[in-house]
Amino acid sequence: MTTRQEKSNHTTTGSGSCLIDLMSSERPTSWGHLKDEQNCTSPIPSPLGRLENLLDHPANRFCADCGSPDPKWVSLSHGVFICIKCSGVHRSLGVHISKVLSVKLDEWTNEQVDNLVHMGGNVVVNMKYEAQQSDNFRKPRPESTIEERSEFIRRKYEKQQFFNSNGNCAQSLPSPSSGSSRLMNVCNTNFDAFLDKKNFEKQHTCSRIHGIGHAFRNSWRRKESDYKTSKKINSSNKAALPGMVEFIGLIKINVVRGTNLAIRDVMTSDPYVILTLGSQTMKTKVIKSSLNPVWNESLMLSIPEPIPPLKVQVYDKDTFTTDDFMGDAEIDIQPLLSAAKTYENTTITESMQLGKCLATKDNTLVGDSVINMIDGKVKQEIALRLQNVERGVLLIELECVPLSQ
Repeated sequence: MTTRQEKSNHTTTGSGSCLIDLMSSERPTSWGHLKDEQNCTSPIPSPLGRLENLLDHPANRFCADCGSPDPKWVSLSHGVFICIKCSGVHRSLGVHISKVLSVKLDEWTNEQVDNLVHMGGNVVVNMKYEAQQSDNFRKPRPESTIEERSEFIRRKYEKQQFFNSNGNCAQSLPSPSSGSSRLMNVCNTNFDAFLDKKNFEKQHTCSRIHGIGHAFRNSWRRKESDYKTSKKINSSNKAALPGMVEFIGLIKINVVRGTNLAIRDVMTSDPYVILTLGSQTMKTKVIKSSLNPVWNESLMLSIPEPIPPLKVQVYDKDTFTTDDFMGDAEIDIQPLLSAAKTYENTTITESMQLGKCLATKDNTLVGDSVINMIDGKVKQEIALRLQNVERGVLLIELECVPLSQ
């Protein structure tokens, strides 16, 4: 009689259709093994479950750029797991270079997780993007300054000064065990055998992923005498340089719907919303032929310091001419942020009202806006009367997200 274990072994090793048959037996925890498990097992796990499995891979337990442990952000454009500090620098590069998602805060699809699997994770990406890194240019560490991170990340991804598509050895990152360290130092030629080169080369053009929340707190500062770099940056100019802004939190913006918007075409409009916070700008999808559009689209922005107002603009999409203006408004997010800071470490679980913003002639509120705590989250629902236009109301929901998430 064939035992269950013997059947399992036969299923795993007897089939030539699974990638695991092509992998070395000395490396059972390789990225290819993870990909094989996802393709060959049933039922298929959820995208979040698959993502957590990839994050648990030894090479992905540390930031690909500075080596900080337990990264919770992903550059979907490059297929690497990064820490919250480095994610802020990636954000400053622009979405055409690096699109960043949160492991916990964003909703993932299987297609997005597949994209990560194809790229190979931190080891494979670093083999290529750090293949020609010179010895006299040191990689950032967890305690490195924003300036050091920014210079390295820009050279690595934007200028690609260290890039070599034929690179086949990964630089090791600190790990809790010697076994993991040995795995991260392996010359990973087998990885390139199953990576789709076309998918890797197309990683910079991924442009259909919405909502990227990115933020970091510059709380680890070195003494000025310890800071050595080829460029001396004047502190008075930091605010003007991308990647040098200090963020104090995240704000999740759900653009719910518009009501009675202005007509910009013959009988209707094709509206979309632009959100601006400091130097960051994000845009919703276009709703065709509607004066009462429903977006229900969530976007995430970093909160810089000093805290600027959240600017909201509505436009009508035109194909052959400049998009038509359909109104704007500003939101003061200071009250929401203050409430979030006050109750950041609270143990209260039931819903409660934390504050209220009153509608006056001096603001754009249609009615009083209440700040509530719901399921431990600080939220605010706002109905905005659009300005500089004949009519239109916009409903938006705000949520302040602690950096610890």
